[in-house]
Amino acid sequence: MESERTDEPPTGPPREDEILVTCECQDGTVHVYPDGVFIERAPKSQFTDRWIPLSEITGVTYSKRLVISYLQIEQDGITADSESLFSTPVDTNTVHFGFGKRGCIERVEETIRRRLAAVD
Repeated sequence: MESERTDEPPTGPPREDEILVTCECQDGTVHVYPDGVFIERAPKSQFTDRWIPLSEITGVTYSKRLVISYLQIEQDGITADSESLFSTPVDTNTVHFGFGKRGCIERVEETIRRRLAAVD
């Protein structure tokens, strides 16, 4: 699994005045900016904080599952993990969350999709 690109945002997080939406998940917090997405990892995560420029985002997958759901940001040049019947993907561009965070994650997904549509 290819995953450890460590691009930093141009001005470095947090750029709180530019955040469009933020959602705290089990394994990190997702911040959507006009020019990209920053995943701020929880201390227990095996992955590091990650900046994903909007120009490299090729899609976003939001999967509602019975217990643990996930949001996966697809990035040019990064091989994404895939889900199976009993497990969710685990990779540097995926965050996991429980039922109570679905509304927040739906706002994150919608904002990313709107930003991608704006640059097309």
